[in-house]
Amino acid sequence: MEPQYTLTYTNPLRTFSTHVKSGIEIITDAPVDNFGKGESFSPTDLLATSLVSCVMTIVGIACSKSDTEILSMNASVNKIMASKPRRVAEIRAHIRISLIGCDLNEAKRLERVARACPVAKSLSDEVLQNLTFEFDLQKG
Repeated sequence: MEPQYTLTYTNPLRTFSTHVKSGIEIITDAPVDNFGKGESFSPTDLLATSLVSCVMTIVGIACSKSDTEILSMNASVNKIMASKPRRVAEIRAHIRISLIGCDLNEAKRLERVARACPVAKSLSDEVLQNLTFEFDLQKG
């Protein structure tokens, strides 16, 4: 089986991950509080942003299957680390979505399917997923 991704480690505490099909690369650095330079996303930053990226993608897919149009969607994300063992304890995100052709019931449905995205379902129950949704429902 051909790899989907390749990774290379370089000093100090940096990785280069390549998406084989597209050639796009992601760089990670260890965070400053864990012996790194913090010049890029850390692996745990990618975990937090991956959750919210997945949530947003699922909303986009759900809207593409309906008459709902996304005017804008953006989010702010924070991760909270725990120690002993060092791990992501909580991911906090505020997701703002402006929609046309969507009522309150549909917005609630979108939130339910978003919270059930594959990344959310893949995370341990020990990682608190504190997601808030703000919907701006505009008449179409």
